[in-house]
Amino acid sequence: MLNRSKPPAKRRMGKVIVRIKLTNLKDKFLKEAGARRTKPRCVEVDSLVDTGATRLYLKPSVLQRLGLNPTGLVQSQTANGNALRAKYEPVQLELMGRCENFDVIEIPEDVPNLLGQVPLEVLDLVVDSRAQRLIPNPAHGGTQMTEEFFEPA
Repeated sequence: MLNRSKPPAKRRMGKVIVRIKLTNLKDKFLKEAGARRTKPRCVEVDSLVDTGATRLYLKPSVLQRLGLNPTGLVQSQTANGNALRAKYEPVQLELMGRCENFDVIEIPEDVPNLLGQVPLEVLDLVVDSRAQRLIPNPAHGGTQMTEEFFEPA
């Protein structure tokens, strides 16, 4: 009997884009303390997963929608050389049912929002490049886990 099923579609290797939810952390704390009446500012945006980047990088338009304030400057090594980037107040990042807080680095508007290696490590997510997606770290059985390699005294 002949197998008439279609051959598997070719997958494009490369880009992994995820939808992330970001909440202004200061707004959240103020709301919980009763010092803010309105809901915390929150946005959902697409982000390019970039394991060559270190942190969470957001466009100015996203920073503005979240109402974040700059807190300082950081040196950043880019493909075009070194750059001085603005660092902003932290956000709560939610992705795949996992939630953690991260400072934000501003990137130019014409660059995609970037989800770097540090948030991936903290959220315990890894890139499945064949399927072009993020998955829970298989080494931890799908449970978010931190790793500590020290011996207690």
